[in-house]
Amino acid sequence: MDIPVVRLDAPATATAPALVLRPWREADAPALVAVYRDDDLLRRWTSPGPQDEPAAVRWVRGQRQGWETGQRYAFAVVEEDGRTPGGTLAGHAVLKPRAGAAEVGYWTAAHARGRGVAPRALQALTDWAFTAFTADDIPRIDLLHRVDNTASCRVADKCGYPFAELMPAAPPAFPRQGHRHVRVREGSEGSRRAPRPGA
Repeated sequence: MDIPVVRLDAPATATAPALVLRPWREADAPALVAVYRDDDLLRRWTSPGPQDEPAAVRWVRGQRQGWETGQRYAFAVVEEDGRTPGGTLAGHAVLKPRAGAAEVGYWTAAHARGRGVAPRALQALTDWAFTAFTADDIPRIDLLHRVDNTASCRVADKCGYPFAELMPAAPPAFPRQGHRHVRVREGSEGSRRAPRPGA
């Protein structure tokens, strides 16, 4: 099955270039390895990433399989900075549908942090999810993160994902307590309790 051509755009800011979110490609493997190399912060908040190009190609193929099965829609987040043909890899964003909801996840490359990559990518992904899927498919989206990841709390707040609950630790995958933030589709039950972005 061919991966659908999906391109999501996030506008430039006064200090950062525009972003494009698109499905991962095998050609992204070298940049993916470079992003994970020597980035202790990224490794702290995410699963271990690929350490060489063959592992990165396998990872990308796994993301493509997610598109084929409809279990996860993973996007490379690319800065349109004019320095590299096709842009510079700045992060990752993923939507994982499940029964009655969906979950989002993301990370930002070290060189792109502090430029609003995560909130702009998350907003583009959220808008797409609520447009591409029906209210029955995705009435709400959950954002989960470890309790000590304060940067993700700020991203959630900027994108209209209010804090919903403190979640217990579940070692070994989740060694610490976590936060669950929830964005409810406008017009869905409970949407009156979910603030809109910028509200």
